[in-house]
Amino acid sequence: METPLRIILFIVSVVSVVFVVRKIRKANLNIEYSLFWIVFSFLLLVLSIFPNLTYVMAKLCAIEAPVNFIFLFMIFLLLLHSFYLTLKTSRLENMIQNLTQEIAIRSKIEEDKAGEKAKEPESDGEKSKWRK
Repeated sequence: METPLRIILFIVSVVSVVFVVRKIRKANLNIEYSLFWIVFSFLLLVLSIFPNLTYVMAKLCAIEAPVNFIFLFMIFLLLLHSFYLTLKTSRLENMIQNLTQEIAIRSKIEEDKAGEKAKEPESDGEKSKWRK
């Protein structure tokens, strides 16, 4: 692996770790999501420090250029993460829909109860007062 690529990978991994840590401190990022990005940055850092690892992995996967292995590996990780987020988003949308339906049903029940109370006579004394 060429030196400029190693330097770029190292800088990107350090900057991404710093960025993630800052977002965690400001409470803008959940720990669950930050772990993925820290591991992602750590993998970039390992690949930039140990370029021979990239050559070995590229040969194992029958990829001619180690740079192509790095791109393929990172794209694969990002696709997995994207799929995980899609699953989580679908689950949250279903929960929102269920909660919305439950709130609508409870509101309708409360309206019906309030309507029934308004129709009932308030007391027996008032009934006889109006009949006289």
